[in-house]
Amino acid sequence: QVQLVESGGGLVQAGGSLRLSCAASGRIFNIHQWGWYRQATGQERELVATIGSGYTNYADSVKGRFTISRDSAKDTVYLQMNSLKAEDTAVFYCNIYDSGNGRDFWGQGTQVTVSS
Repeated sequence: QVQLVESGGGLVQAGGSLRLSCAASGRIFNIHQWGWYRQATGQERELVATIGSGYTNYADSVKGRFTISRDSAKDTVYLQMNSLKAEDTAVFYCNIYDSGNGRDFWGQGTQVTVSS
């Protein structure tokens, strides 16, 4: 079994910053890709950013404001979020694709609320 535990969410004013963390543990074989997704109330879950070997990918709405990074030695991924906007309010979910397990895993989500 693989567990993903997110942390770092909270309430912040517009223009502020937050840093999300996601630590993976358990029967991890080979994390091919890490990702952050978000789901606002009444909306579909959407991609925020992904990171793999030699690449990062961002949704247009967060480019230039969010940065995804990882610490492979700690099996941890981060999402630095700057210049936050009210429309960034959502539950943020961590995701990994483990090629050894041949499937995705999801965290439980962490709430990010940006007040305007």
